[in-house]
Amino acid sequence: MAGHSKWAQIKRQKAKNDVAKGAMFARLSREIIVATRLGGPDPAGNFRLRLAIEQAKAASLPGENIQRAVDKGSGALEGDNFEEIRYEGYGPAGVAILIEAQTDNRNRTAADLRAVFSRNGGNLGETGCVGWMFQQRGVAVLEGPVREEDLIEAALEGGAAGYEIDPEGQGAEVTCKAADLEALTDTLKGAGFRLAAAEVRWVPDNTIEIADPDIARQVLTLLEKLENLDDVQRVSANHLVEDAVLESIYA
Repeated sequence: MAGHSKWAQIKRQKAKNDVAKGAMFARLSREIIVATRLGGPDPAGNFRLRLAIEQAKAASLPGENIQRAVDKGSGALEGDNFEEIRYEGYGPAGVAILIEAQTDNRNRTAADLRAVFSRNGGNLGETGCVGWMFQQRGVAVLEGPVREEDLIEAALEGGAAGYEIDPEGQGAEVTCKAADLEALTDTLKGAGFRLAAAEVRWVPDNTIEIADPDIARQVLTLLEKLENLDDVQRVSANHLVEDAVLESIYA
């Protein structure tokens, strides 16, 4: 949508991740542990683990760290017993927020989340309070030059539901049903596209447009502080900030 592209936010997120590599490495290792525990240590038969390892390698996580995480997940090495939990809440302007966490201590994680919400104009809610506003979707992120004609052909073949191309033609996001993500990524790779990431996300059915810079800053600050918590893997929200507002905030 004109004036509301996701690319400014995507690029800001990448820059932030590049700065916080230590925290990012911890999250990647934790995802490998959980993926291994749920689906086994063989990436060939465990799509989630294969994605986690690919993303870890792309982020330059050392090979020995990757193997150690797999060994912890399989039980070959002792490690923390992480479990996946979803938390839900509201931010400023009624923005719905869904948090995916991996933790070995539910009480600590809930307390940390509640503190961040209360200090930044939001509140942690009960399970189900906003989850009904989101659906799980598979998302394949492409990098490098993307020709729309080629992308449409490959996306249709791979079972995609939609796509959005970077206005400069350098990258794209392709969405599909969560269950179709493996087939979609295989098709896109086979068509010669460079896959930067692939994951299952919670995508909002409807969005709240935020044009006020002060409110936008409050929402983005809350989301960033939630993302920075050690136990948080991913944060999804239904806000939509105009590009001009984003530029004024991060200028």
